[in-house]
Amino acid sequence: MITIQKNAGYCLERVICLGYANKRRPQGDGTIRKRSDGRWEARIIVGHKNDGSPMYKSAFAKTQKSALKELHHLIELYRDVDLTEDCRMTLGEWLDKWLDEYMIFTIRESTLDSYRAMVKNQVKPFIGGKQIASLTTADMQKFYNKIKKEGRVREHPIHGKTLADSMVRGVHMMLHEALDVAVRERLLVKNPTNGTTVPKCNYPEKQILGDDQLETFLKAIKGYEYWCDFFYVEVMTGLRRGEICGLKWQDINFEENKLQVKRSVSVKKGGGVSIGETKTETGVRSILMPPSVADVLQNRKQTAITEWVFPNFIHPEQPISPATAYRKLKIILKHAGLPLIRFHDLRHTFATHATHGGVDPKTLAGILGHTNASFTLDTYTHVTSDMQKSASAVVGNMLKNMMIKE
Repeated sequence: MITIQKNAGYCLERVICLGYANKRRPQGDGTIRKRSDGRWEARIIVGHKNDGSPMYKSAFAKTQKSALKELHHLIELYRDVDLTEDCRMTLGEWLDKWLDEYMIFTIRESTLDSYRAMVKNQVKPFIGGKQIASLTTADMQKFYNKIKKEGRVREHPIHGKTLADSMVRGVHMMLHEALDVAVRERLLVKNPTNGTTVPKCNYPEKQILGDDQLETFLKAIKGYEYWCDFFYVEVMTGLRRGEICGLKWQDINFEENKLQVKRSVSVKKGGGVSIGETKTETGVRSILMPPSVADVLQNRKQTAITEWVFPNFIHPEQPISPATAYRKLKIILKHAGLPLIRFHDLRHTFATHATHGGVDPKTLAGILGHTNASFTLDTYTHVTSDMQKSASAVVGNMLKNMMIKE
């Protein structure tokens, strides 16, 4: 029911919900009035404080007609919404609370450190002081555009203050998740990150070692006593970097030739390592070891002095750091005259050669710890020039045999 009232020198139009006299006023109860500065204000109840008193959202217009239109827009926007007092928090305050109370025991320590760094370095300096309930999609789009141009903490000699596309996207994904929780906790009506446009990640092109290159690599690692076993096991199993660093002797079953992947090692912010769960649920898995891998590990265990298969040099009670393994890989590749591939490219190398050798996609997905085989094929297998030559020879011989039969 809508009534028009004259009150204290200004015109008041109020949307009255009957039956709520002397009770907690419902969201959707709104008013319009003419202010002393000449503007018209449309105001609506959008939630309640902890003591039950109402909280308001206002919009302003030059005319009564426009104010009424704004009021109807607010009523539609906040329909069935009852925000809590926490909606007055700033974005920075909410993100701190989200990380400390919602995420601290649900994500890996390295991911948590990464999120905290994004909040500190990108979000708070640019948009962290804005009240969370007032955030709009336009605000978020301006923010993404801003950090793309000026979001790098330390100026890069080539890129200046420009932030990498992958970082902008990473900030977006974090905010999207945090603000989804804010909607669920009644701090927001809708997630303002929805509808924004962020740069696509231009990941470096995946590389693998071809047949000759792989042979060169396997010869090269023999010159590194500790690392020879490490990289041989990696190339023959395709484990993630954190997974191979996290192997314990209790994970190796020599009787059944099986290797259990149960944990992952990551680098802590400020140094050191943390030991946590695998990247995904399917990351926990059992792998049947090739006989040569079993032999390598059998020989290695004879001189083991710690529970870790690949312990830290200085602190053998700890596993080797993934960062140390990556640096050593670069040294070996450089000395062998091979392309400076990423550590993860060794995983790609394993998957590609396994596929070419006849391992079916479903089995390979299980070895790599993937949920489905299609992801494995799309992401981890590549066609090398050696494979193209092999395929060409197979097709050529097949056609030649057909012609002979004719």
